[in-house]
Amino acid sequence: MATKEQSKVVCVTGASGFIGSWLVRDLLERGYTVHATVQNLDDDGETKHLQVIDGAASHLHLFQIDLLDPTSIYNAIKGTNGVFHLASPFVLNAKDPQKDIVELAVQGTLNVLRAAKDCDIKRVMLTSSTVAMAPNPHWPVDAVIMEDCWADVETLEKNELWYNLSKTLSEKAAWDFAEKECLETVVINPGMVLGPVLPSSLGTSIKALVNVLQGVQLDTMLDLKNLFIGCVDVRDVTRGMILLYENPSAKGRHLCEESIIRWADFVDKVAELFPEYPIKRALEDKQTWLVRAEKPSKKLINLGLEFTSIDKSLRDTVESLKSKGLI
Repeated sequence: MATKEQSKVVCVTGASGFIGSWLVRDLLERGYTVHATVQNLDDDGETKHLQVIDGAASHLHLFQIDLLDPTSIYNAIKGTNGVFHLASPFVLNAKDPQKDIVELAVQGTLNVLRAAKDCDIKRVMLTSSTVAMAPNPHWPVDAVIMEDCWADVETLEKNELWYNLSKTLSEKAAWDFAEKECLETVVINPGMVLGPVLPSSLGTSIKALVNVLQGVQLDTMLDLKNLFIGCVDVRDVTRGMILLYENPSAKGRHLCEESIIRWADFVDKVAELFPEYPIKRALEDKQTWLVRAEKPSKKLINLGLEFTSIDKSLRDTVESLKSKGLI
């Protein structure tokens, strides 16, 4: 049995990213020792913002991994008691999307879970997405998206929604592995993630917000009707992750959104809060299939998670971007 000190040692894959950075910060604040993985230890853009977090000097250990190199993953996980798996390609376009997005996500997830099993890890907290929940043409009309809704693989392939496909297939593969290998696993499914930015580079979600603020009409360029079903603050996501990791009674998938809204609603809200920016509202509502809902993340709410309002999350995000000179 792990001692109290050992049980407070965890591995975070994808630690340099937007969500990963906040997760590392929250874990260190709670007294955890963190094995944080990055792609390149020599890249200050991946490491510097992690190393300046309070507690990092004594309780943060950085590891360079390749999701397709099981040995590098094993070395990062060895000596920990739990794993938070976040690392996954979040790109909407690639030269070979099947290989560079889908296969990398699926095989990378399986490699992390295999290493976790080999290291006798007690619990894995897997980060999936709401894009693994929708679109699903078979979901009942007028029904709110919930944890038992899965994105339809045939629809994703037909529409070449490679990121959605990567998250759906990697989560399915994770559940199959967990069941077969008896590996205790729990999943969180966040929507578009907003909030203050810690890394020097911007993730896809924050870039989307910046584009909206700059007057770019994203719904004419991207298939947002199949990508967006609401948003959530990054601080709520990481609090939710830790809550799920620390609560053995938490099982299955967990929708993580402040509310379910449509892309047109989101752009209207941004325009309302920031009239000084040249925001172009959506030309039409392309998500008539999506049922709006307040407080849809009932499983997390029942565990005690309180969600930040979209207004505060947006204001904090924009203030953070301003302070960094990014808008």
